[in-house]
Parts: sequence; structure tokens; C-alpha cells
Amino acid sequence: MQTIQSSRQPPLTVVSEVPRLAAMRVLIADDHDLVREALAAFLKTEGVIEVLTVPTLDEALRVADESGSFDLVLLDYNMPGMNGLDGLPRMIAANDRRPVAILSGTASRALAEQAIQAGAAGFVPKTMSSRSMVSAVRFMAAGEIYAPYSFMQKADNGTGTLSQRETDVLRGLCEGKSNKEIARDLDLQEVTIKLHVKTLSRKLNARNRTHAAMIAREMNLI
Repeated sequence: MQTIQSSRQPPLTVVSEVPRLAAMRVLIADDHDLVREALAAFLKTEGVIEVLTVPTLDEALRVADESGSFDLVLLDYNMPGMNGLDGLPRMIAANDRRPVAILSGTASRALAEQAIQAGAAGFVPKTMSSRSMVSAVRFMAAGEIYAPYSFMQKADNGTGTLSQRETDVLRGLCEGKSNKEIARDLDLQEVTIKLHVKTLSRKLNARNRTHAAMIAREMNLI
């Protein structure tokens, strides 16, 4: 393992090995050191020629700009700079529209579906086995869309049916905003927001708006 030091940025780790498979370059962006190194080790064992790891979205964008696009980029949903799925289209553009997938340890099926609809090459739970992870990487690098069948079949506590507007309102609840403030932000009537809050509470099995926000944070819905 070789570490490249940058005077301006955190260390960039490169894992290289003579490949047993077709040459492939993969970028892993995750703010957990152990996750980055474990994933890199999995791919190295399977013969991926080059694996670069970085801790933030900004670092991932910089590396793609400086070293060229990758066969696949894996982005942690919760790392610095992502701001939910906002970082996804930025990374797709930086990677010359080549495959970019979302990694997450706790995300819901609804988020996985949103990520794929937003252009992700797939959704990869961090709880996957190393063999399954490597298979997923190969699949997505080949241009296919990947999401684990067992994960996508799981019940989502009703959250898979949240509309985009309900998600917008839920985000406002998580930010501690009043119905009036959310209504102003979304250019809606306050009574409409009240109805959305009532529906959200029912779908999330929440006792009230505060409980709904707590559930959303715990399930990484926002």
C-alpha cells in the first residue's frame, strides 16, 4: 500500500496490484477510515488494478479532475459535502458521466430508489459481504444498475410511499421549522403543510411532528 501526500489536501491512499481481471480504476469516497480500507482490500484481493480512497466529496471531485475519470465511484451518502443526494450529480459530472454509486450503512429502500432515479449506478449497503460487494462493483462498472434484491424487497415502514412534496415537508420538520416557515419555503398554504404533516405522521407511525423528525433522522430519510 502506498500513500501519496498532498500539501493542500488530506492523504490519498492508493492500493495497486497486478490484476487478474480486466484493468479497472475505482474511487471510494467515505469518511470512515476502516470502511475505506476494508473496501479497498476487498477489491485488491479480487484483482482490481487501482483503488483510490478519499474522505470527502470535495476530495473525490478533486481527484477525478486531476487523475481522470474512474470505471466506478462509490460515494458514502452521509460523508462531508454530500448534503443528501445533492453531491451525486456533481460527482457524475466530474466522472465524465461514468458510473457513480451510493454507499450507506443505514439508508432506507426509499433512499435507494431516489438515488437510482437521480442517476446513481446503484445502491450498495455497507453490510454486504465482501464477495457480494465485489460482484456489485463489477456489475456497475460494466454499466448496469445494481441494488440488492433482498434489501429492495424489505418493508420500508411505509416510507417507500413518501411523495417528493412529503419529503420536502419532512426535511423542514427535521430542520425545526414551523408549518408557516415550511409553507413559505415551498410556496404553499399553511393548511396544506398541516395536512402533509398529518399524513407523514401516519406513514411513519409517528406520535407527532417531533417524533416524525426523529424517525426520519434515524432512518436517514433526509
